[in-house]
Amino acid sequence: MHKQDVTIYDVAREAKVSMATVSRVVNGNNNVRKETRDRVLEVIKRLHYQPNAVAQGLASKRTTTVGLIVPDLTNLYFAELSKGIDDIALLYKYNIIITSIENRLMKEDQVIQSLLNKQVDGVIYMSNRLPDEAAEAFKRTETPVVLAGTKDNREEFASVAIDYKKADTEALNLLMHDGKRNLAIVVGDQDAVVNGENRIPAYEDFIKANNLGEPHIYTGIKDYSDGYNLYPQLVKDGINGVIVTRDISSVGILNSAMDAGTKVPEEFEIVTASATQLASVVRPALTTIKQPLYDIGAVAMRMLTKLMNNEEVDDTHIELPYELVKKQSTLNQ
Repeated sequence: MHKQDVTIYDVAREAKVSMATVSRVVNGNNNVRKETRDRVLEVIKRLHYQPNAVAQGLASKRTTTVGLIVPDLTNLYFAELSKGIDDIALLYKYNIIITSIENRLMKEDQVIQSLLNKQVDGVIYMSNRLPDEAAEAFKRTETPVVLAGTKDNREEFASVAIDYKKADTEALNLLMHDGKRNLAIVVGDQDAVVNGENRIPAYEDFIKANNLGEPHIYTGIKDYSDGYNLYPQLVKDGINGVIVTRDISSVGILNSAMDAGTKVPEEFEIVTASATQLASVVRPALTTIKQPLYDIGAVAMRMLTKLMNNEEVDDTHIELPYELVKKQSTLNQ
């Protein structure tokens, strides 16, 4: 019998016990007599039986599997978040199922339900958007959910992120103190909780509090081309300082400005907000709101392990410290 062909049924038949008994032995249940346990373990060793995680979970209703919902697998921001998640999952012996919701034909709640149908023990949700249908899908299940790198301002779900309002306000202050008063914010998805309920309101409040005229909010800027093509409009609108929520869009704006002969940072300043490696490899290097992406992922996964095991969690809405790292795209370095 080939190793990969061995099933729990084969072990039960050879050991002359029920499949439930084999499952109890595999899951470390003490409610099995020693001689029976020894016989089952001997058969497992002889047949080279390797139970998969789902099979082990049949008796305990646990699969030691975590679902990870990611908007875009190619986005460096989510890739760096995922590294922290993966390391802690490995430490606590959890497997990860990754599901992308980018360009899906299914609605977001259907993607979530499809993942939950795989009997995952918990979910880490990394999308910046938390639409009502997605929130309702999560609330219909008892499966623990933790948001990583995003927020739920209603505080219905556990989350690990930074204080986006405070971070953006600090960055805007930097730009204003550098003498830039025509300030704009450039975001990807306006409906994203981080943008629509945190960053954009912080920007609007800052513009109003400092009498900087009308707000300039540019939405739907999601990739390099979007950023590159936006710069002429920024020039037309008289903008001389921007906060950009996506590093790839920041690079597009930067290169477009440089191609147009604009002096960065003397004439035009940029602060980017994702803190991926892109911000450091371009020249001039971009001033960035440095989010502890690895730590956000790691803390989110550790929190999820506690929730899955019904352990006490002191705080389910954690804000980790950020840092405004001043580089060559702003005057105040």
